[in-house]
Amino acid sequence: MGDGVEDIKSIDELRKAQAASQAQGGSVPNYNQWAQVLEDLQTAGVASTGTYDGDVKLHSQIVEKIENYIMEVQETQRQQEIKNENNDNTKVNEKTSQDKEQVIKANVANATSSVIMADYMKYYHLS
Repeated sequence: MGDGVEDIKSIDELRKAQAASQAQGGSVPNYNQWAQVLEDLQTAGVASTGTYDGDVKLHSQIVEKIENYIMEVQETQRQQEIKNENNDNTKVNEKTSQDKEQVIKANVANATSSVIMADYMKYYHLS
């Protein structure tokens, strides 16, 4: 970038660079976006690349991996639901089956964000 904001590895370093730039009447380019990306990387336990462009690219890759992982988990759950429904359809009337499906959907929706993020972080650090 050429304006003294290279090799920034943390949100604290970015804030210091922003304060220094503002003291000189300037601003770190893309400060707000970079700050959010750095916070997300820190939350995920992933090291910064030290540059805005590198961090944005890394962030995009992680988001893509998380989205793919969520889709895989949802597809696996859907296949399991279909299997369970096929087994249960011979024993359960339609109303009970619908109630069970709603409970499963609610449970999946409630658990998705925290469980998938935790599982993904384990997966991400192992790969």
